Amino acid sequence: MSLTPAFLDELRARTLLSGLIAKTTKLQKAGREFRACCPFHNEKTPSFYVNDDKGFYHCFGCGAHGDAIRWMTDQRGLPFIDAVKELVQAAGMEMPEQDRRGAEKAERAKGLHEAMEDAAKFFVERLHGIEGAEARAVIKKRGINDETAKTFGLGYSPDSRGKLKEALKSYGDPMLVEAGLLISVEKKDPYDRFRGRLMIPIRDVRGRAIAFGGRIIGDGEPKYLNSPETPLFDKGRTLYNLDRAQAAARKSGRIIAVEGYMDVIALAQAGFGEAVAPLGTAMTEHQLERLWRIADVPLLCFDGDSAGQKAALRAAHRALPMLQPGRSLAFVTLADGLDPDDLVRTKGPQAFEALLKAPQPLVDLLWQSEVAAEPLDTPEQRAGLKRRLNELADGIGDPNVKHEYVAEFRERIDAHFGRGPRAFEARGPRGSSAPARGKRDKRGNWQPPEAMPGATMRSMGAAGLDPILARAVLAGLIRHPAEIARHMEVLGSLRGASGALGRLFEAVVDVALEDRQLDQGKVLTILARSGFDQMASELLRADTLPFSFTRPKAEEKKAREDLNEAIAVMVARPAVDAALAEATAAMLERFDDESFARQTALLRQRQELETRLANLMLADDENLED
Repeated sequence: MSLTPAFLDELRARTLLSGLIAKTTKLQKAGREFRACCPFHNEKTPSFYVNDDKGFYHCFGCGAHGDAIRWMTDQRGLPFIDAVKELVQAAGMEMPEQDRRGAEKAERAKGLHEAMEDAAKFFVERLHGIEGAEARAVIKKRGINDETAKTFGLGYSPDSRGKLKEALKSYGDPMLVEAGLLISVEKKDPYDRFRGRLMIPIRDVRGRAIAFGGRIIGDGEPKYLNSPETPLFDKGRTLYNLDRAQAAARKSGRIIAVEGYMDVIALAQAGFGEAVAPLGTAMTEHQLERLWRIADVPLLCFDGDSAGQKAALRAAHRALPMLQPGRSLAFVTLADGLDPDDLVRTKGPQAFEALLKAPQPLVDLLWQSEVAAEPLDTPEQRAGLKRRLNELADGIGDPNVKHEYVAEFRERIDAHFGRGPRAFEARGPRGSSAPARGKRDKRGNWQPPEAMPGATMRSMGAAGLDPILARAVLAGLIRHPAEIARHMEVLGSLRGASGALGRLFEAVVDVALEDRQLDQGKVLTILARSGFDQMASELLRADTLPFSFTRPKAEEKKAREDLNEAIAVMVARPAVDAALAEATAAMLERFDDESFARQTALLRQRQELETRLANLMLADDENLED
């Protein structure tokens, strides 16, 4: 089958986009366009627009954007070819002709799908019959209610070698064997594969049954039995519950991968509909790609035992070659012996939600794993740690991400073994005693000064500086004056900020120029000479600000790291906000792919900055609770 660009353009032209979207989303007329509350994220004020003339929809809140085909794949969760087929039928068009072999294959697949659906119905009927009593007891014991059991199509396979075969005899044994429902043994009649098991249908993204998982009732091995690979079922490319999880994930903004069917079902019943699971194998590259199509940083939550943690580490290693800027993994670690099903049943959904809000980044999992791999008492053992970390970084395909991992691992090694950055030794130009206003990079190497920010950047800082964050940063710099010199250029760009805060930033920079061997007492003395003694004292009393670096008894290393991050966010936010406002205005004037891509990138940057700041505040709240 050949889907040419001309054919797809004709399909889009024949499809009224607003009519398609209005089937599931309430639209309001807004001039020549339609608007609605975005179906891809929760919002109260409409920011989702549909333009029939241009054939695009766009959300100014989350950046969702696309045409009729994209709507079918992203909102309906259909594979591309199925989306095209459905639109073609609605538009009264015909699909390009298939070759004979392709048509035969499609017809055979149709028969297999029908056989699987009839098998699923058979298992549900047996669950609610006399012979399904034990299976119903298992479901009740697991805390699964009737509505959830119905939603997931739970059933029961009788402990018989021929009941399913007899019920589906019209399909013939060869097709039932091909579907994985019967087992074929040489010189023997085929017989039922699943016997005496709680049956869990596995569905594709269109919600069609393509395989089954069967859990043993009572004792026996294996505890779980999956369908074999079939023309419909490729377990390395399939994620359990993906058909339902996609819509829930779009609303929650996250996707959660757990180990097993029952974890997914229990989480869905507890309100976490965005959970999926691999099918008895380690997470594959194809499954990771499916997760990344839904969220930039999927959450992997495997069981708290050693097997679960090994599975998490295997997934981490498998993901490394596919990492990209902004695309990673995060891990939710449960107490040893617990799985998500146990947690939500014993401690409630709020306990699981708390874990989801504080996941472990991929880099932390890799670092902790390698540090714990063997003792680090000798130079040879420490060299082994460096080698292992370098090998992990070398496995990353994207050069920018690889560079960041190399730098991060090097910095952690230095910190772990007590090798702090070298003393501040900045020098001015040759023949001059004036100090250079450069800075050190993450590895402690001196970098030449960058060009001073221009008037545009200074004006953005003056207009958009967050006063609460600025006060917190100033309090942190006074408490940790060694950080002033490290951020000289950045702080210098804030001299144009209006009001008392701007003047105090300027005074803090002047303090560092006057004396580079500073402690808190010296800073306060110098600021007092400039008339800032009262303001500085008030900042030091700002212990209610939710950051580690504003408090007198915070752990020094943690406070410095948090202060550095806060400064980076404080300086970046005004520039990103100004650029985003400009890009959004451009989108309203010129609705094209280039302006959309720029606005989407800036939306992502702003969200990343907000997340970074929230992480600083959350982390500090946790320290306070401890």
